[in-house]
Amino acid sequence: MLDETMFEAEEKMDKAVEVAKEDFAGIRTGRATAGMFNKLLVDYYGAPTPLQQLASFQTPEARTILISPFDKSSMSAIEKTLRDSDLGVNPSNDGNTIRCVLPQLTEERRKDYIKMAQRKGEDAKVSIRNVRRSAKDAIEAAVKDGDVGEDEGSRSEKELEALTKKHVDAVDALLKGKESELLEV
Repeated sequence: MLDETMFEAEEKMDKAVEVAKEDFAGIRTGRATAGMFNKLLVDYYGAPTPLQQLASFQTPEARTILISPFDKSSMSAIEKTLRDSDLGVNPSNDGNTIRCVLPQLTEERRKDYIKMAQRKGEDAKVSIRNVRRSAKDAIEAAVKDGDVGEDEGSRSEKELEALTKKHVDAVDALLKGKESELLEV
């Protein structure tokens, strides 16, 4: 019973770290990456479709990204989505590919992105702590009902704390990496 609770808690915490990693990838830094476009949805024949499914990405230079749509008829929809996004890019179309040159980040914009990263990191940590709370409640209920002994319950709680600390530290490491990326000039 406790093993199942611990396994479920670890899975959920791993998922929270993965979500944080995806969120951090979506925050624009000085370099162009395909991860910046993960959350963009293009109106493709009336259905919102992830941009990653409609095109391939290349980065010939640090601040330039080339987007090659698989279906040339979706080019205008992709361009419109890029223009309307909060990435601050102005796409140019040569008929086959869409070129996005990322403007140099200002100091003020860097600070805004760092605040956004910190907010997303804190959201991930709150999620991890919520998982810990529900797992701890399950352990306490099992001890109270007499399904497991108090020693086993306290040992599981200590394991849960170690597991929580490991995952919170992983989010902190991701956040620190993102902050250092954002501070690069």
